[in-house]
Amino acid sequence: MPLSFLFFILLWHESDTWGLKNGILHNSIWLEQAAGVYHRESRKGKYQLTLKEANVVCQYEGGTLATINQLAAAQRIGLHVCAAGWLAGGKVGYPIVKPGTKCGHGQTGIINYGYRVNKTELWDAYCYNPHAKQCGGVLTDPERIIQSPDYPDEYEHQQICYWHIRLKYKQRIHLHFLEFDVEDDPSCLSDYLEVYDSYDDLLGLVGRFCGNKLPSDIISTGNVMTLKFLSDSSITAKGFQILYTAINPSDPFSTVAT
Repeated sequence: MPLSFLFFILLWHESDTWGLKNGILHNSIWLEQAAGVYHRESRKGKYQLTLKEANVVCQYEGGTLATINQLAAAQRIGLHVCAAGWLAGGKVGYPIVKPGTKCGHGQTGIINYGYRVNKTELWDAYCYNPHAKQCGGVLTDPERIIQSPDYPDEYEHQQICYWHIRLKYKQRIHLHFLEFDVEDDPSCLSDYLEVYDSYDDLLGLVGRFCGNKLPSDIISTGNVMTLKFLSDSSITAKGFQILYTAINPSDPFSTVAT
C-alpha cells in the first residue's frame, strides 16, 4: 500500500476536518483571524455589555455576534479566552483550549451558559467577521508581524485588541519589537500594550509598555502567548510593529537581555 495512501487514511481517521492545501496541512474550518471570531469587551472593563450593546460593538466593525458553532470553530484552532460573552440568539459562552480550575472548571471546548432570558445581563461579546481588518485574532504561523490598528497611520481611540499566538507543542515564541510609539504616560494607564506568557490575560504578565522606547526582545516559556493593546479616548500615536518567530526545540535557546 503506498505511503501516501496510508498518510491519507491516518489523517481521515484522526479528523475529517483536516486536509492538504498547497502542500501544507490545514484545518478545513480555518478562516483568517480565528475563523473570523474575536473577543470584545467594553472600554469600561470586563462584563459591561448588554445584548443590545454587544450587537452594536460588533456591527460598528462591520460584523455580527458570532454563533456558537462559529465560536466552536475558532476554539478548535486555538481561541482561548477566559471571559464569557454574548453570542447570536442571546446565548452566552466562552472558548477554552487549556483546562484550568479558574477558567472552564477543568473543561475544554465551549463553556455554554445557554440562552439568557434577561438581555440586560452584563457580559463581553464574541463578534464574527472573517473579512474584517479588526485588530487581534489567533495567530498560528511560525513567523508573522503584528501591528497596531491602521499602522503606519495612528491608531484610533478606544481600541481593545487581543492577539493570541498559538504555535506547535514544544515551540517557543520570540518577540522582536520593530517600531513602538504609544501614548507616553508614566504609569502606562492611558494607552498600552501588555504581553502575557500564557493563553490569556489572567496570568503570566511579562510587562506593560507605552511611550516610544523599543522594548527588549521577549522569549516565551511555552508555545502560547497573548498580547493585549488598549487605547483610551484622548491622545493617539503611530503604534507598533512586532515580529514574532517560532523557536523550534532543536534550536539553541538564547537568553535575551531585558
